[in-house]
Amino acid sequence: MTTLTSTEDQLVALAEETVAKIQDVREATSSVIFGQEKVIDLALITLLSGGHALLIGVPGLAKTSLVEALGAVLGLANKRIQFTPDLMPSDIVGSEVLEEGAGGQRSFRFVPGPIFTQLLMADEINRASPKTQSALLQAMQEHHVSVAGVRHDVPQPFHVLATQNPLEQEGTYPLPEAQLDRFLLQIDVSYPDEDSERRMLMATTGVDRRELKTILSAEELMLAQDLVRQLPVGDQVVDAILYLVRSARPGQTGNAELDELIAWGPGPRASQALMLTVRAKALIEGRLAPSIDDVIALAEPVLKHRMALTFAARAEGIQISDMVARLVEPLG
Repeated sequence: MTTLTSTEDQLVALAEETVAKIQDVREATSSVIFGQEKVIDLALITLLSGGHALLIGVPGLAKTSLVEALGAVLGLANKRIQFTPDLMPSDIVGSEVLEEGAGGQRSFRFVPGPIFTQLLMADEINRASPKTQSALLQAMQEHHVSVAGVRHDVPQPFHVLATQNPLEQEGTYPLPEAQLDRFLLQIDVSYPDEDSERRMLMATTGVDRRELKTILSAEELMLAQDLVRQLPVGDQVVDAILYLVRSARPGQTGNAELDELIAWGPGPRASQALMLTVRAKALIEGRLAPSIDDVIALAEPVLKHRMALTFAARAEGIQISDMVARLVEPLG
């Protein structure tokens, strides 16, 4: 892959070119995914940061269409796996099959599973057993799988957008905290507003179908990911990130009231996630450096799945989103 130069002028020129293409990506995706601009932005932030996202929303909110649209405009090969209780790890990573050659010699050949793609939608990931979930989550973290002791690397770039239905929890296997931490962001997908739903009705129930064109290639996406890591982060923003993450850990700040409400808090991976995502957010908005406002905006999707409340807090009706809002108050 091409290595970016470090001179400031070239960095600015590349950033301006990348920002223009990202704006085109946002507009093209919004033309087929109606009323979900925030979800689209968070998904793009995830991809520009090189991570994976967990989408939480009821059925029918265009989560599958979002993955297909992003795959089309970003030039990424994309696949979908419907997670079910009987899904096996081999159904995800692939398996070896025994073949007999012309001379009667037998040998094993690896048949890759659907995980060997660049953009993977793991639909209702909590429907599968923990063993099957771990097959996917290992690849998310290590970017390879092992079958019969042989390593097989997944394509680059490799991103997973997994979904969960927040309503129907019977017969599911909730992701453990350590596995939830592998997701860069938790993206809550809500209902579209009335105007957006009206536009969606008119656009999707007729005979015309909008074809999306590739705007940013996979190679250009990887260059953009390198660019995100080169954007400068000011000391005030770094201090805000550290304050926010550390204040969400019980016993770290000396605040007895918070300690009684937070059962466990985010680890260092949350700080890393914020450092990357605030840069990506700044880039898609045409800025070359993040601000404290970016930290505040991304606090909930970064922290929500990385902390838990005590029984006392839940008994009082406090939600994780309420707690995050309370933690970011000193920053605003």
